[in-house]
Amino acid sequence: MRRLTKFSLVFCFIVIVLGAFTRLTDAGLGCPDWPGCYGFLSVPQSESGRAVAEQAFPDAPLDTQKAWNEMIHRYAAGTLGLLVLAIAIIAIRRRREVTSKPLKLPVALLGLIIFQALLGMWTVTMMLQPAIVMAHLLGGFTTFSLLYLLYLRETPYQISGGEQGLRRFRTLAMVSLLVVVAQIALGGWVAANYAALACTELPICEGNWASNLNISGAFSLPEADTYEFGVHPYDERMTMHVFHRLGAIVTTLVVGFLLFKLWKHAVSSYFRRLTLAITLLLVVQLALGVSNVVFSLPLSVAVAHNAVGALLLLSLVGLNYNLARKA
Repeated sequence: MRRLTKFSLVFCFIVIVLGAFTRLTDAGLGCPDWPGCYGFLSVPQSESGRAVAEQAFPDAPLDTQKAWNEMIHRYAAGTLGLLVLAIAIIAIRRRREVTSKPLKLPVALLGLIIFQALLGMWTVTMMLQPAIVMAHLLGGFTTFSLLYLLYLRETPYQISGGEQGLRRFRTLAMVSLLVVVAQIALGGWVAANYAALACTELPICEGNWASNLNISGAFSLPEADTYEFGVHPYDERMTMHVFHRLGAIVTTLVVGFLLFKLWKHAVSSYFRRLTLAITLLLVVQLALGVSNVVFSLPLSVAVAHNAVGALLLLSLVGLNYNLARKA
């Protein structure tokens, strides 16, 4: 179970990266139907297949590269679903013999992965509606986090009793985790509304941005036939982007304060290494965010920004687990 969970955790990270790549290459509607692609199990390649696709979806011309980006992500997500199903089956069968082993967590993971599949379908059928796209992203990050929690539950280890004093930082660690989750949600909203380039200057935005804020409009869902490439006007997209940047400042201050406290009071090498890892991830994530602005959202940097965000979340999940359970 531990090896299967570890493999699933790594595979989930790959799915998250593929999802970011699909979104950032504007391939979310690379296949206008679900779960297949233009009525096929794979991207139609032959002349006859392409003709059938064009006839069935005359308003959605086939772009082979985008279609493959979308289908590879679907294949990977489907494989992850099978892995989580295997974890749940093993957990149920094992629980009959060993009652102390986790059961609720694997079953919850199975329920979440099924809901993720529905969100993936709605992403296509509802034409990239931003709330669905953001929920799909958050669902992927939640799956990643729960798989890591299950892996920790399956790993026998004991933290030194000399770290009892760190337990007083549990509340601060939980607040830091919630702040990072909120920042990820803001980033998902920015990405879902194609607002990543709404501000092109540092540190906040260009011009008289404060007087152009439109909070109610920025977090609304206007009606549209399709949400591809965004439907919000500039002032609303700018507001989304500004909130994400302000969120980055808040996140840096809160997580930075937690790291300062941990480094000051940590005794064991384990907690010092964990604190150093979180610090490095936070610094790299900030550097990637700045690079997205300076270099106008290069694909590799934008994908890495998503990937490091997932790892930062995971490190804080592990920290909270250790502070709460393994003193």
